Amino acid sequence: MIARWIFASLTASFLALFVVAMHNHEAVAQNAAETKTAIFAGGCFWCVEDAFDKVDGVTETVSGYAGGNSPNPTYSNHKGHLEALKVTYDPSKVTYAELLDHFWRNIDPFDPIGQFCDKGPAYRTAVFVSDDAEKSLAETTKQDIAKRFRKEVATEIRPTSTFTAAEEYHQDYHTKNPVSYKYYKWNCGRAQRLAEIWGDKSS
Repeated sequence: MIARWIFASLTASFLALFVVAMHNHEAVAQNAAETKTAIFAGGCFWCVEDAFDKVDGVTETVSGYAGGNSPNPTYSNHKGHLEALKVTYDPSKVTYAELLDHFWRNIDPFDPIGQFCDKGPAYRTAVFVSDDAEKSLAETTKQDIAKRFRKEVATEIRPTSTFTAAEEYHQDYHTKNPVSYKYYKWNCGRAQRLAEIWGDKSS
C-alpha cells in the first residue's frame, strides 16, 4: 500500500513538472515570436548599445559587425563591415518608427566619414532595413532631416545583411566599465555634438 502511494505521488509530481516545463517552453517560444529585430550602425557600438538599452520595449541589444562580405569579422579585422547594433524589441511596446527616431537622435547624420572622434569606414552610419515598410520609413525620415536642417544626410539605407556579434568584452561595455566608458564618450565629443544638433532629445 505504501509503495503504491509513493509511486502515485511520484507520478503526480512528474506530471506536474512536465506541465510546468511545457508551459514555460511555450511561453518562451511565444515571446520569441512576438519580438522583432532591427539593425543600426551609429559609430561606436558601445554608445549605440547604451542609447538603445534605455528604450522601453527593447528586450536585448547586441554589439557587432554588419554590412561586409568577409566571414567571421573581429574587432581587429572587420574590413568592409560597420560597427552595428542588433536590437530585439517588443513591437507592442515600441514601434520601429520610434526606434528609428531614437537612432537619428543619437547620431550625427551629416558626417560622411565616421562619428565624432571615431573616423573611418567602420564608423559610418547606416540603417539596415528588412522589408519595404522599414525602407520607406527610413528613407522618409532621412529626407525629413535633410529638409529640416538643409543639409545632406550621409547615413545610408541598406538592406539587412549578415550580422556577427562582437567579442564578449564589447557587450554591455557601458555597464561593465562605466568609468572608462563615460571618459571615452565625453572625450570623444559625442554628447556635446548630439546636444548641438538635437538639444536634449538624445541619450
